[in-house]
Amino acid sequence: MTFEQFIFYLLAAISVFSGLMVISVKNPVKAALWLVLAFIATAGVWLTAQAEFLGLVLILVYVGAVMVLFLFVVMMLDINIARLKEGFTRYLPLGVLAGLAIFALMYLVLGPERFGLEHYAAPAKVGAEDSNTLSIAVPLYTEHAYAFILAAVLLLVGIVAAITLTLRRRAPKEVLYQDIDKQVKVQASERFKMVKMDAVVEKDIPAKEED
Repeated sequence: MTFEQFIFYLLAAISVFSGLMVISVKNPVKAALWLVLAFIATAGVWLTAQAEFLGLVLILVYVGAVMVLFLFVVMMLDINIARLKEGFTRYLPLGVLAGLAIFALMYLVLGPERFGLEHYAAPAKVGAEDSNTLSIAVPLYTEHAYAFILAAVLLLVGIVAAITLTLRRRAPKEVLYQDIDKQVKVQASERFKMVKMDAVVEKDIPAKEED
């Protein structure tokens, strides 16, 4: 076994173990952290396959942005962990069967009889000056520039549509809108009312009725 194969199997084992921990731990925050480790190990696998662009994008986008957002959402929701533990053992057999079925299907398609260095040669070695990031960027911004701009416009339309649906006006009874201008102009006399009451002697106070 070469050193590259050792690194590949080590990173693959870490990613598989992290994936199992994601679905087995009870704490959602720990599950998100295990998922971060799985992403990092998968990025390492892509780096060993000379796909540094995909590896870096996985770390920057998913680990640096998406998983941080997941952690904020999980911590802000204050999920009841005790309630999550109730259904773990009940659905465990079904989950094990589904996992075994998925593994069997993947083995039939990606088994050693169909993939491996015995059937396919290793990718050609490239020098340090070569970069697949440059190989992707040049045709993306030259040959496929129109499709790239069109995809960006479609994403912009989706963002504008989502904001429009969120800020649409509803009936006054459904939503209470905040008027900053009225809050700034409010006076103390409009909020407080001084009421003068006569003193009350203790004997004049009626006795409290018993329930």
